[in-house]
Amino acid sequence: MNAPTAIDLRRPPRTRGAGLVTVRRAGPNTRLADLYMDGSLKVLFPGRPAPALEAVTLNTSGGLTGGDRLRFTAHAGPGAALVLSTQAAERAYGSSDPDPARVETRLTAEEGAVLHWLPQETILYEACALDRRLRADLAPDARFTGLETLVFGRRAMGERLTRASLHDRWDIRRDGRRLFADGLRLSGDVAARLASPFGARGAGAMATLVHAAPDAAARLRQVRAMLPFPSGAALPSEGLLVVRLLAEDGHLLRASLVPLVERLTRAPVPKVWRL
Repeated sequence: MNAPTAIDLRRPPRTRGAGLVTVRRAGPNTRLADLYMDGSLKVLFPGRPAPALEAVTLNTSGGLTGGDRLRFTAHAGPGAALVLSTQAAERAYGSSDPDPARVETRLTAEEGAVLHWLPQETILYEACALDRRLRADLAPDARFTGLETLVFGRRAMGERLTRASLHDRWDIRRDGRRLFADGLRLSGDVAARLASPFGARGAGAMATLVHAAPDAAARLRQVRAMLPFPSGAALPSEGLLVVRLLAEDGHLLRASLVPLVERLTRAPVPKVWRL
């Protein structure tokens, strides 16, 4: 008989997950062309074929911790419309592993495509370590609205992030040229950094919203009128609107975020947001 495999209890098994979704235009509707799922990452489709196809990702491990790896790729073909979200808020748990959880998202929108990346919140726990990257490659006339929301600890439980690490990067390109790049790095006593009047003014939640479309400039005034203090919006380049929202907690942030997302996308937020 073979000897049993030894298990190192000092380093428990880590999550691995990968997913790929490709959609195509079929008459007036968008339909699924390719689907791949591996490990803990699953993709669900809550609606029927429509002008925009809605896809929902699910991490069956229940959260992220040190050493985890998730990779997701989505591709909207010419003229297709794809809305992406997550089944629930993602949780970045505390870990003693020196290797952070790593999440990579790669999005592509071809000619005339519409792509909305609208995941629900990521909640950072004390002692978490998360390294996250998002890249979007857009055709010259593709429309893209992207969102990432962070909740800094569980305020209802009195949690403060005094030992946490986050490295979050955006890279959005149109026709091969970089349109937007942004990096956020927080480490150590995150709560103290967020309390700075030159930082987040003590906010418990933050969202970054990017709208890359021909109507971006025309939306600036109305978007600014919808923002709570001390949030802000700007046009760093032609056809690109960037919004940073701050709020005391995730609930208040979502109250401001939902009407803003619906205004920019001209559609209701994904169904899973309302469950």
